[in-house]
Amino acid sequence: MRDILQGKLGFGTAPLGNMYRNIPEEEAIATVDAAWESGIRYFDSAPFYGAGLAEIRLGEALSKRNRNDYILSTKVGRVISDELEDPSTRDLGEKGGLFEFGRKNKIINDYSADATLRSIEQSLKRLQTDRLDFVYIHDIAQDFYGDEWLSQFESARTGAFRVLTRLREEGVIKGWGLGVNRVEPIELMLDLEEAKPDVSLLAGRYTLLDHERALQRVMPAAVKHNMDIVVGGPYSSGVLAGGTHFEYQKASPEIIEKVNKIKNIADRHGISIKAAALQFSLANPAVAAVIPGASRPERITEDKAALNTVIPAAFWEEMREQELVAPNAPLPINVK
Repeated sequence: MRDILQGKLGFGTAPLGNMYRNIPEEEAIATVDAAWESGIRYFDSAPFYGAGLAEIRLGEALSKRNRNDYILSTKVGRVISDELEDPSTRDLGEKGGLFEFGRKNKIINDYSADATLRSIEQSLKRLQTDRLDFVYIHDIAQDFYGDEWLSQFESARTGAFRVLTRLREEGVIKGWGLGVNRVEPIELMLDLEEAKPDVSLLAGRYTLLDHERALQRVMPAAVKHNMDIVVGGPYSSGVLAGGTHFEYQKASPEIIEKVNKIKNIADRHGISIKAAALQFSLANPAVAAVIPGASRPERITEDKAALNTVIPAAFWEEMREQELVAPNAPLPINVK
């Protein structure tokens, strides 16, 4: 993936699926337009985001752009039905209520070969495009399926893995991998001889607040297997960007305390906590891009500013001294 990206900052569209709130249509479109005007050319979505709403909005915003000018990824594992349901009754594992303001279309979990092809066909229509660049297999992990996650993984292994491999070999897509909020599924996939993923989207697991587990196996294994990592959720569901959510739920007092410690150090060195968060995620050699989400145009301006901020070495030295980053975590500068 990194060979064709035009920059390391992409745009995650989960918020455009009405995550947490009912976002006006014009605001959603304006946010995508702001991302484009800022130079962002990598956009990621998923059927799960508002039961297709994020894809519809992204497709509408990008329909006026030249398809050859941007990279597009979405996900499989959920088929969106014409049948309606009450979003508040959906079983979303640890993510309950995440898209209660999204569309009411029923979301069907299915990682089989046939469902993978149906999902891609649906996404192409919603995105108003004739092709996808990268496809991620979505959420085959503990946070959504609990003890059943391994059976869902096995369904994907014999279904979506093989279909996406064939589509890549045929030149229909450029690559595939997993799109998950846990490290274990990626670890398991990379241990399989039959699976040759190109890139995986790891959300929330390589941030300033949570990176120790990823450093143990996933990041080194990704480099070894020549698989790029795209970091999703670099702001840990918003708590590192002035929000109150961590892991898609209200942040605990312990997390708030840790964020305040980081913010105090950032304030002393005259930088934003967003700058530290973005640049930390990108410092790992396995990471090809980071894709923060946004639902307001002004957030895009903040992200670009954060990416371009010059962070003094003394900031990272103090973060190390206060044990707020793991001792083996690669940093944006070589801390002596």
